[in-house]
Amino acid sequence: MMSLSTGLILMTLVTLVGSEVSSHSCATPGLPGIPGIPGKDGRDGRRGEIGEPGIPASAQDTEMKGEKGRKGAQGPVGKNGPKGPPGPEGERGGVGPRGESGTPGNHKRQHQSAFTVARMTAENPAKNSPIIFSREITNDHKHYDKTTGKFTCVIPGLYYFTYHASQSANLCVSLMVDDEKKASFCDHMSNRIQVTSGGIMVPLSKGQGVWLVVNDYNGMIGIKDNDSVFSGFLIFPD
Repeated sequence: MMSLSTGLILMTLVTLVGSEVSSHSCATPGLPGIPGIPGKDGRDGRRGEIGEPGIPASAQDTEMKGEKGRKGAQGPVGKNGPKGPPGPEGERGGVGPRGESGTPGNHKRQHQSAFTVARMTAENPAKNSPIIFSREITNDHKHYDKTTGKFTCVIPGLYYFTYHASQSANLCVSLMVDDEKKASFCDHMSNRIQVTSGGIMVPLSKGQGVWLVVNDYNGMIGIKDNDSVFSGFLIFPD
């Protein structure tokens, strides 16, 4: 239990403190305290009602332009559109560099046709039939057939044909193109053996045939040192 003396001391102290406080009640306020920690944001409020329409803008207001906005990010690549109409022809370009040389061709070889054949018999040729010249002197393209006595045109163009005949009797030679007589040459015998010749230039189409024939005057031979030859060659191809 609290003693009497102790209680008196406490009462005295309370009285003194109370009188001290009352004597300083009109003193200057102290300094503000330290701000407290900011509180958390409250919940969003409910959405308000839609307001009434504003006053329509005037023509002057609609013509006013705002500031240009910042360029947005590039969008994705779109699909290819339909093909447009052809554009106008461009200007002619410059001359390009010279190309490499090609491999050698056979142009000349493709446009060659020539033959010379000889008759190798002492017998006179048959009348009104192609004269057979059985020995080939030149016939690399084989356009002359020594079994039929006919030349067949493979390359259309202008040709020259000629013959030189050793004759042992009167001789008349005709040059035929597809059964059409183009020229005839006749020579009557004046010596024991003599030579006669003739030539003609004719245009030919592909597939046409050329040959020599004799009539009743068929004195043509072909023996050693007395050759009878038939020649033909292309001059100008078509």
